[in-house]
Amino acid sequence: MEIVISADGTPIAYERTGSGPPLVLVHGSADLHTFWDLAGARSAFAEDCTVYAMDRRGRGESGDAAEYTLEREAEDVAAVVNAIDEPVTLLGHSSGALFSLEAALHTDNLRKLILNEPPVAVGDHELNVEETVTEMRRLLEDGEREQALVLFLQEVAQLAPEELDAARSASIWKEMVNAANTLPRELQAIAEYEFDAARFVEMTTPTLVLSGGESPPFYKDATEVVTGALPNSRLVTFDGHAHEPMNTAPDRFVDEVLAFVRESN
Repeated sequence: MEIVISADGTPIAYERTGSGPPLVLVHGSADLHTFWDLAGARSAFAEDCTVYAMDRRGRGESGDAAEYTLEREAEDVAAVVNAIDEPVTLLGHSSGALFSLEAALHTDNLRKLILNEPPVAVGDHELNVEETVTEMRRLLEDGEREQALVLFLQEVAQLAPEELDAARSASIWKEMVNAANTLPRELQAIAEYEFDAARFVEMTTPTLVLSGGESPPFYKDATEVVTGALPNSRLVTFDGHAHEPMNTAPDRFVDEVLAFVRESN
């Protein structure tokens, strides 16, 4: 793992693999940089790109700080992007997509941006997570990290029982449990986030927004609004799949990402 120092002095770790144009990967909630290995996406990307898979703050080998805001997460992503000596394609998943979107306002080193279902509350949608956050904090105070993580996956991520079983058997489950303490603050920050399309009207970075055809309306509406707000963007839908096409349709996911990377600006 390599280290870059974020704006607030927090060390952010990332692992570099492969060769070719730079591709930075930002995982979502409850995950680590090895999330991208679960169905082989990272190794497939590394055949064509130099892949930089980061651990977000408070997870894996990255550091943390007492003060937490969504802005800090965006600065962390921007710090990794800015540490690379040529323009980068930035790929974020879920909350990582939201932080990547915000990071785009903190860097001039972006070549392209790829967002997989950022959790942006638009229209009538709200993230009503107050009770879940309170219960997660109680569990964490009692030392019940795994139960807090399971609560998040059931109530917020809304995993089906078989999906939860798959998560439990994943190679990164223990590391996910270790990072469960980061979830309440992250959920709170995302719930309080207000998407302002006017902030992005001059962001001309070519952007690919990805959506699952079977995802909840919250995500579908979010991806449509984000796509509409970005001047140089398009939306691709994975019919028959939901929030994690990198794991449920890895071949197509990799093909869509690499095709976008290869396109001339």
